[in-house]
Amino acid sequence: MVIGLVTMIHRQALVDYLATALQPERVVDYCPNGLQVEGRDTITRLVTGVTASARFIRQAIAANADAILVHHGYFWKGEAASIVGYKAERIRLLLGHELNLLAYHLPLDTHAQWGNNACLGQKLGITPRPPVRVAGVDGLLWHGDLAAPVAPQAFANQLAECLGQAPLHVGDGPSSIEHVGWCSGGGQGFLSAAAALGVDAYFSGEISEPTTHEARELQVHYWAAGHHATERFGVQALGEHLAAKFALEHVFIDDPNPA
Repeated sequence: MVIGLVTMIHRQALVDYLATALQPERVVDYCPNGLQVEGRDTITRLVTGVTASARFIRQAIAANADAILVHHGYFWKGEAASIVGYKAERIRLLLGHELNLLAYHLPLDTHAQWGNNACLGQKLGITPRPPVRVAGVDGLLWHGDLAAPVAPQAFANQLAECLGQAPLHVGDGPSSIEHVGWCSGGGQGFLSAAAALGVDAYFSGEISEPTTHEARELQVHYWAAGHHATERFGVQALGEHLAAKFALEHVFIDDPNPA
């Protein structure tokens, strides 16, 4: 059904398309991928974001969303199953406004076109080499080459400009950077795997206590560039693709998070 230039798509048709496009069954994830909370049957306006926080949901409601598509949804392994407190408030907001919640975690990190890692590489002008399997997940660790060697501070400046915040730097790497590895979000644990690929530098979203020592001893530069910051681009790219393919209205809402 077409209203002007905007198409109304049935919820199940969108869910089925995303299942084919992202193939979530390829990975063993920490949460369910796909439709997590069922809302209205038809979708005209899609709102995308990183995390389905209560503040983000309220902003999506104000934007007249029919569905929200996020990277960080609900029902994570190891968390309490009870829907109480702030969890209950989030669910009340969704159900009270018949708002569909779709969430894709690892499939949206690894996807070769709309994934967080693919989009990060494009934004930074990195020519990717074949991604690597780590933690049992194909394509989670990416590496590639800059157009020309740069000094560490120049690359740090490039990260800051791309992501909108200054990254934290540790490690004792080479004076010139050309071969770079990366993994969006909480990928600091893959530093040794990246070093084994021969990278000059590696960046992810977070840092842990061992990271500084590993980076020094592996002689690799490491930048913690922000979990949220490194995972903003994939869901935007996917939302733009869905909007173009199905003539949906699409709005990306950023709920800032310095972590």
